[in-house]
Amino acid sequence: MNIKYPVYKPYLNGNEKTYVNECLDSTWISSKGKFVNEFEKKFSDYIGVKYATAVSNGTVALHLALVALGLGEGDEVIVPTLTYIASVNSIAYTGAKPIFVDSEKTTWQLDPIDIRNKITSKTKAIMVVHLYGHPAEMDEIMQIAREYSLFVIEDCAEAFGSTYNNKHVGTFGDIAIFSFFGNKTITTGEGGMVVTNDATLFDRAVRFKGQGLAMHRQYWHDIIGYNYRMTNICAAIGVAQIENADKIIEKKILIAKWYQELLSGAPVEFQQMKSNVKHTYWMVSILLKSNEQRDPIRMHLDNVGIETRPLFYPIHTMPMYSAKYNRHPIAEDLSLRGLNLPSYPELEFNDVKFICDKIKEYLYTILK
Repeated sequence: MNIKYPVYKPYLNGNEKTYVNECLDSTWISSKGKFVNEFEKKFSDYIGVKYATAVSNGTVALHLALVALGLGEGDEVIVPTLTYIASVNSIAYTGAKPIFVDSEKTTWQLDPIDIRNKITSKTKAIMVVHLYGHPAEMDEIMQIAREYSLFVIEDCAEAFGSTYNNKHVGTFGDIAIFSFFGNKTITTGEGGMVVTNDATLFDRAVRFKGQGLAMHRQYWHDIIGYNYRMTNICAAIGVAQIENADKIIEKKILIAKWYQELLSGAPVEFQQMKSNVKHTYWMVSILLKSNEQRDPIRMHLDNVGIETRPLFYPIHTMPMYSAKYNRHPIAEDLSLRGLNLPSYPELEFNDVKFICDKIKEYLYTILK
């Protein structure tokens, strides 16, 4: 069966082609060119942060943020186990040790109570992941960070445009990152952004991402850096995406509302949204009643052209991070029962209705 409804595809109906062709015509196709600075400026203005530097993808953005903070061997970084692997790998790249925390049952975000349980004398930072577009409990997390003098890194890869108490995610911690992979709310194909309100951290991030180049001396490198720069072509796509960001986010929220209405009364649960947040629904996700239902329903949907994805596996269960046995029961349960549904901006009501009808067909007919 050919996929009719992929789990995601980017919205590219703006000025993307025009701006990319401008790059080609100008021959500025690498990491120099007007669109890089323009994208950084428009992005920082959009979320309300002082500084933004564009990079080649979200994973290197995470690594760059950690390097800018000076984290490394002997340090511990608290991180949710229910996240994409890049969040944790970036910690391991630096030589620091990831310390896993469990999830909240309703919002699926990292649990502040478990954060407190995991703090030791070696803890240097908390990496907050705003999972699937719902902001984490930032007031409580920032209070913990202040009490213990910890850095806060916000992984906003899945939460562009989300807000907590009317303030954009990515503006709470010491430093934050965003991803612009093809399945993200706005995309540059591959790309990322590191943002901060701290001028010194920004300076460090810019120098580390550009091979450690000194600011005022050509071809003089005073630190060992990396080549993490974004190309002008990717930035051009990003500028076009920012122009349609509000439209994309509004449509994704509407799609989530359609799913919730159409599956009302069905034996599924949605990620619950707290009243003080704006949830941008990077993915519309549901929980089935049992993990035994998930693979069969995925196969049933695949047979009619509907692609789905499971929730992330908890990272503490993966071989390279499971040498020390531990349990995070809520994250494990969510992972086993969770399912991501198609949620791209070009879906219309009848598309979502068809998908929901097929879900209910399985739950009410085939399952019985």
